[in-house]
Amino acid sequence: MFYRPEDGHNLPHNPFNAIVSPRPIGWISTRSGTGDNLAPYSFFNAVAYVPPQVMFASTGIKDSAHAIRESGVFCVNIVSTDLAAAMNATSASFPRGTDEFTAAGIAKAECDTIDCPRVAEAPASLECRVTEIVALRGNGNLLILGEVTGIHMRDDCVVDGRFDVTRFHPLSRLGYRDYASVTEVFEMVRPDDRKA
Repeated sequence: MFYRPEDGHNLPHNPFNAIVSPRPIGWISTRSGTGDNLAPYSFFNAVAYVPPQVMFASTGIKDSAHAIRESGVFCVNIVSTDLAAAMNATSASFPRGTDEFTAAGIAKAECDTIDCPRVAEAPASLECRVTEIVALRGNGNLLILGEVTGIHMRDDCVVDGRFDVTRFHPLSRLGYRDYASVTEVFEMVRPDDRKA
């Protein structure tokens, strides 16, 4: 099958986000004059090491984007499989000003380098200062980039000096309403590693 996106795919559901998978989920927490906000974004990833930088994209202008424009900061909370139901609960269309932490019964903690809440039970949280907001083609599509200014890692997820994903099984988005839990991990030595 081949299709041009502008012509449509003639399938009951759009295959695009299922093709680009698995995708990590950025559970974005923000604070603004209307209160605290927490929402999942599956167009999320790390984009640079030094300084560490992340990005997420908002399809449609949502409360997170409004808060980020106002405050200039956000926090990315990593979603573990055991937090899947709580993460999903925060994807609901709540009225503006609703505190999703409270609505979904999620414990919050304060960030250290920015004025923003974070998910207390997340395996890791990345405190970020906005570096750029880019308007993308389409109706209300935004790319939000941030520099990581602080990193929280749960103590039980640090093993032998490494952040160990087998301790919490990251949740990933596959498309449609499908998700996957990372339960199998393997290591591969790169060709250049052997030269050292």
